[in-house]
Amino acid sequence: MDCKVICKEISVSLDTGPEIKDITADFSAAVTESGIADGMLAANVIGSTGSLTTIEYEPGVVQDLKDAIERLAPRDANYQHELAWHDGNGHSHVQAALLGPSISIQIRGGQLCLGTWQQVVVINHDNKARTRRIAITITGTPGR
Repeated sequence: MDCKVICKEISVSLDTGPEIKDITADFSAAVTESGIADGMLAANVIGSTGSLTTIEYEPGVVQDLKDAIERLAPRDANYQHELAWHDGNGHSHVQAALLGPSISIQIRGGQLCLGTWQQVVVINHDNKARTRRIAITITGTPGR
């Protein structure tokens, strides 16, 4: 069996955080373009104030996640980061670290292994709008 590796990058514009955007279609398109039938998609957001995860991307859950992120690391708490940089985004670094910068998703039959109500999202935690770069690596065996 031949194993194939495809690397690509996408960019996603996001408003001030926490801002959450569904990128499932981008990942699905990357898998389709790759021709991989069975394997793995690994991705990471580049930057220390962004994260990747999965949720049911509907307004209620999106707001619930935003609220939970704010409770975990509120923007108005005291952060040591502020003593050094005075840039107002200490909370952004902590929020992103708690959720994590990367995700791995199995590929089966040329499709991402996601549940019916499960979408991949990128989150900007920063205190300003950002264009987030996401590095994607797809590995596996091509379809026949």
